[in-house]
Amino acid sequence: MNALANHAMNQYKQVGTQVDAATADPHRLITMLFDGALEKIAIAKGAMARQDVAEKGQKIGRAIAIIDGLRASLDREKGGEIAENLDALYDYMQCCLLNANIKNDAGLLDEVSDLIREVKSAWEVIAPEQPETVGS
Repeated sequence: MNALANHAMNQYKQVGTQVDAATADPHRLITMLFDGALEKIAIAKGAMARQDVAEKGQKIGRAIAIIDGLRASLDREKGGEIAENLDALYDYMQCCLLNANIKNDAGLLDEVSDLIREVKSAWEVIAPEQPETVGS
């Protein structure tokens, strides 16, 4: 694929993601954050394997920022101990990502991906509140 076509494809994906985010409910937005973090980590791992230091650092930085967004979305008042535990887990993930970048350690990227998948799978079973429909 040539550079122009690649740029156009990336622009298309970005617009699609923006439209999804603009129309998504809060539950879906959190799921999108999990997906985004997993995607950035996977790209960083590929960049690490190719020894592309700049892309690796950029994608790990984006993953850290996404996890920071997940931390910011925690409702500590309503979430209580669960929110506190998630905050600590997200902090741990961010530290692992930082160390993965510094040490060039793909194993730490895998560890964080596995943790995100676990939290995401638990999140997905929590159904958002659905408004009652007539006849239900």
